[in-house]
Amino acid sequence: MKTMIVAGGASPSVSAEEVKRVKGLGCLWDKNTLDKFNIRVITINGKITADQQIAIAEAAEKYGSGEVTMTTRLTLEIQGVPFDRIDDCIDFLAQHGLATGGTGPKVRPVVSCKGTTCQYGLIDTFDLSEKMHKLFYEGYRRFNLPHKFKIAVGGCPNNCVKPNLNDIGVIGQSVPKFNLEKCRGCKVCQVEKACPIKNASVENGKLKVDKACNHCGRCAGKCPFGCTNEYVNGYKVYIGGRWGKKVAQGRELEKIFTTEQEVLDVVEKAILLFRDEGIPGERFADTVTRLGFEAAQEKLLSDELLASKSTILDSRGDPVCKISKININF
Repeated sequence: MKTMIVAGGASPSVSAEEVKRVKGLGCLWDKNTLDKFNIRVITINGKITADQQIAIAEAAEKYGSGEVTMTTRLTLEIQGVPFDRIDDCIDFLAQHGLATGGTGPKVRPVVSCKGTTCQYGLIDTFDLSEKMHKLFYEGYRRFNLPHKFKIAVGGCPNNCVKPNLNDIGVIGQSVPKFNLEKCRGCKVCQVEKACPIKNASVENGKLKVDKACNHCGRCAGKCPFGCTNEYVNGYKVYIGGRWGKKVAQGRELEKIFTTEQEVLDVVEKAILLFRDEGIPGERFADTVTRLGFEAAQEKLLSDELLASKSTILDSRGDPVCKISKININF
């Protein structure tokens, strides 16, 4: 039996093979113990019902230490479950509609901010992230990727969930269509006053907004003469972000997507690109760098990857995922 060394030099009572196996189920060994594991309970963008909260608390009391912690990916972990009680705990959670997981070289649980209810939110983050969870976390669960793949959905350019530091990130946008003919060059410009990044100003009697505008929509309707009444709502998509020991800033695709389906498609294309051209062990940021951003962008903005989906998913002997063809009701 292969053993692992815990703090203080002791050896665990569980083999390395079993530690790896249950990690695939979402059960992570607590290195300070001989045989205790923290069981990761999946949420959909951080949301669980009151009944599920009660069930998680009951599971923590019954099978673990009575403690529950939260992860950066908006999942919950029941602490201190003995190895021989893992199966019982997972079965108990399943009876209450709760699943464990969120580990391994796969699509990870999707995170989102509260843009659906936040005053600054420009898109329905709950709805979009739930669809992504069903399509990509659950739908691609059987498919291994070169490494983990993280998705984040932000409701506005405040970037609270750091979409640009995920493998792929989506940010709500409100792109202004300024009608400068209506601008009267007011001494106190309400658009300039409303701009949170001080990007708007009146110069030579006319409103000027430079290219640094982040499309937050905060100036919408502020001009009393109708200069800022028209906007296009949409989504900005970043690829190749990463945080951790080696941080990479994601780069935005050179297109503002205007429909939810376009966003779902480009996320799926990114997953397929990673599976098809990623090297085992490398993160998507490294794949994008190795291929070149422009080359990766060209693939993501074309239909080639979706057309080759079955071939890409079959290439490593995994069953073909057909969930994106299913009509899902939310």
